[in-house]
Amino acid sequence: MGGSSFDEYKPGLAMVVVQCIYAIMALTAKAAFSHGMSPMVFVVYRQAIATLVLLPTTILAKGGRISEMGLGMAAFCLVFAASLVGATINQYLYYQGLHLASSSMATAMSNLIPAVTFVMAAAIGLEKVKIRSLRSMAKIFGTIICVGGAMSMVFLKGPKLLTTDYQHLITLLHSVNDKWIEGCLFLIGSSCCWSSWLIMQVPICKSYLDPLTLSAWMCLLSTFQSAILTFFLQPDLSTWKITSFLDLFCCLFAGIFGSAVTFYLQSWSIAARGPLYSALFNPLNTVITTIFASLILHEELHAGSLIGALAVVGGLYVVLWGKAQDLETKGKPGSSDDQEKITITVDSQSDYCEKDVTEPLLTQKSNMDI
Repeated sequence: MGGSSFDEYKPGLAMVVVQCIYAIMALTAKAAFSHGMSPMVFVVYRQAIATLVLLPTTILAKGGRISEMGLGMAAFCLVFAASLVGATINQYLYYQGLHLASSSMATAMSNLIPAVTFVMAAAIGLEKVKIRSLRSMAKIFGTIICVGGAMSMVFLKGPKLLTTDYQHLITLLHSVNDKWIEGCLFLIGSSCCWSSWLIMQVPICKSYLDPLTLSAWMCLLSTFQSAILTFFLQPDLSTWKITSFLDLFCCLFAGIFGSAVTFYLQSWSIAARGPLYSALFNPLNTVITTIFASLILHEELHAGSLIGALAVVGGLYVVLWGKAQDLETKGKPGSSDDQEKITITVDSQSDYCEKDVTEPLLTQKSNMDI
């Protein structure tokens, strides 16, 4: 019993780990870009390192049976599209937006992902929405509270909770140039690509590949895709140079943890709970980034940040409650939605079965008696 109950929390714990990794990566990547590293080159190095980690791991997990990693034409097209949208284009838009805007703006815009994913999933039938259903209303209002709370952490400052004199330590990470509007547009596009990527993984994991193999394929394909895109848009070979230890650390951390670990954990979580479940944890990125910036970088903490953090946690809890009710309803054969269908079918068949079965038996019995 204890093991099975803990299994229910594994997808949630996995997504919390993912958001912690993303928060650290956003802070370190912004610092690397400010030192002159190209965001596009960063994406190529990140995906290449992730491929070097995931491919041997997948082969070992398969017991050396590389044939089990094979793809048919339909599966290859789906994985190629998922890699292009979710890894290549998404990361290009995100890191360009992070470079042009700020880390705070990047984390704020990523909070659009739950809302966009919810709309997309509801439109194609992956999420059932019934206005009179309590669990559906919980998912809707919980998503709104979660996104609104995360937005308020960035835009609603309020009075300071803690004062500090170390503000010069974070100017590198939160500097905004004249192209911040262009950066915001990049970040909005990244959120839409991310939502599409979460949904695209559902049919792949359900019909073709396990999460680990899918992650390896996506990292491999996105490495070639991002490399071709970078050579086309930035033909200068000098941009590929790694000039500092900070650049090397950011590439290694982003490749090993930011792609290899997070891709697998997200694919596994999507296969277990669906795309909306994974997307709903994105607002935690804002909370974690704010905590890290306050504790490590001594960033000023405002009342708006505290209120927003509480709203994010509360909204996330409400939506997870709605998702849990969905899982319980699916596991019960006597659910309210299915009970009427089962009762009508059984009752109607029982009347016909009683007439059709009883009469021949009586007839047969009478013939045997004669």
